[in-house]
Amino acid sequence: MANPTIGFIGYGNMAQAIAEGLINAGAVNGSDIVACAAHYDKLERNAAKLGAKAVHTAAQVAEVADVVVIAIKPYQIEAVISPIIDQLAQENTIVVSIAAGWDLNKFRDLFGTSFEQAHIQCTIPNTPMAVGKGVLVTEIDNTLTQEQTETFESLFSSISLIERVDTAHMGIGMCIAGCAPAFTDMYIEALGDAGVKYGLQRATAYRLAAKMVEGVGALYLANETHPGAMKDAVCSPGGTTIRGVASLEESAFRGAVIKAVDAIEA
Repeated sequence: MANPTIGFIGYGNMAQAIAEGLINAGAVNGSDIVACAAHYDKLERNAAKLGAKAVHTAAQVAEVADVVVIAIKPYQIEAVISPIIDQLAQENTIVVSIAAGWDLNKFRDLFGTSFEQAHIQCTIPNTPMAVGKGVLVTEIDNTLTQEQTETFESLFSSISLIERVDTAHMGIGMCIAGCAPAFTDMYIEALGDAGVKYGLQRATAYRLAAKMVEGVGALYLANETHPGAMKDAVCSPGGTTIRGVASLEESAFRGAVIKAVDAIEA
């Protein structure tokens, strides 16, 4: 599909990150994007930044969009989407949900008899999509046609790694890809504090830490070497790095990360 119209029902931080990423990647133009949100004045300001069109209702989005991204809070979906189900359940409309906790079975229940005509893909994105470095955890089960799948992957692979998982693992996928950026931000901030403690300018320390995180991730993706082996490669016998690693082990660093995920999944 050439230059599809992308419609956002809801235009919060995540929707804006996706829109920004798609435009920066050249996948669409700002004029190819239409969005609605609860607060129209704020929506107009945010849409204008990218040259997108602001509209008042979800029905207006569904009427014109080839790809409709459901980007509202999970608890809002039934109230907002129910009145426009017939508009969404169209042969040429791709529905992409980015709502946590909503899988294909929940949309099957919501759409009722219209589900057979609907083309739905459930996903969980993360904010680095804004700079083309995102992750899109994507439910294996979907009702897209082959052509629609190609359109979906062409769009979103331009700004993210598309990782398909079964329905039962959408939640843990969300934790690792969608929630853990906050953990990583804390790690970068902590490294920044350490840098400042020893005399670095804070902005310099943050840049060093951020680029290091980006590079380590890129190195893993390039060759998929086990992270433990990558860690070992940096640790010389009797060297400085292994002393830091030992200190992190004493502080239960890995256990703390797992507990953080447990707290989300509980």
